[in-house]
Amino acid sequence: MHPMMNVAIKAARSAGNIINRASLNLERLQVARKQQNDFVTEVDRAAEYAVIEVLKESYPKHHIFAEESGYLNAEGEHLGVISWDEVVRLQQEDSEEHFLWVIDPIDGTTNFIHGFPQFAVSIALFVNGVVQQGVIYDPTRDELFTATKGAGSYLNHRRLRVGTQLKLNDCLIGTGFPYRDDQDIDHYLQLFKTMSKSCAGLRRPGAASLDLAYVAAGRLDGFFEGDLKPWDMAAGVLLIQEAGGLVGQYDGEEGYFSSGQIMAANPKIFAQMAQTFSKF
Repeated sequence: MHPMMNVAIKAARSAGNIINRASLNLERLQVARKQQNDFVTEVDRAAEYAVIEVLKESYPKHHIFAEESGYLNAEGEHLGVISWDEVVRLQQEDSEEHFLWVIDPIDGTTNFIHGFPQFAVSIALFVNGVVQQGVIYDPTRDELFTATKGAGSYLNHRRLRVGTQLKLNDCLIGTGFPYRDDQDIDHYLQLFKTMSKSCAGLRRPGAASLDLAYVAAGRLDGFFEGDLKPWDMAAGVLLIQEAGGLVGQYDGEEGYFSSGQIMAANPKIFAQMAQTFSKF
């Protein structure tokens, strides 16, 4: 196993331990609202700190981009929560080989707050702009999804492959509903209606990173959602690619880290989903 993967796993499990302890006493959680239907707890912050502490202990000169802390450069300067395009620009200004860890300490905070057991820690490593390592850890089930570029995807050391369905109407598809006021829910509902008529079933568990991991594991045959952040997607993207799947925007093209719009499936279903969304 790659040494950076070992460190990422250590970080994910450290955060998972904090989350599991907190889940035993949810009534004591201190919850703050970042914006409409977007919450943060002291557990999110503690888990993120634990991840960053483990990563920085081994790689003090690596850059960090995390949901709660924002961007932390190699010199330890906090630049706040900035756009992905700005992160890319900062990385490209670095003339040396650059390493960027992208972290979501609890993907599915709303689920966590309510004791709904569908949330995860997501950690990805970009090297010179390319995702090289990905870890998604489900602490409630002790399921560890890992991927290293060129070396495959795994669930607790078992090799993963995407599903083998050939027709979209036989597929179980995951999705995520718009939850903020500034999102176009009417457009999404049209997509939802069209896809619900085109597949065997739609599911919305509420943690995009796990949904993507489930596509890599063949538990879901595909997934689509808009307005995600890089920390929601990065590790899951690598998991799917290393499990033989495709990832793109609704039109099948790249650019999902900037746009936040993502679609994933095995190659045949991916093409059929793109054809279905082409009407929009």
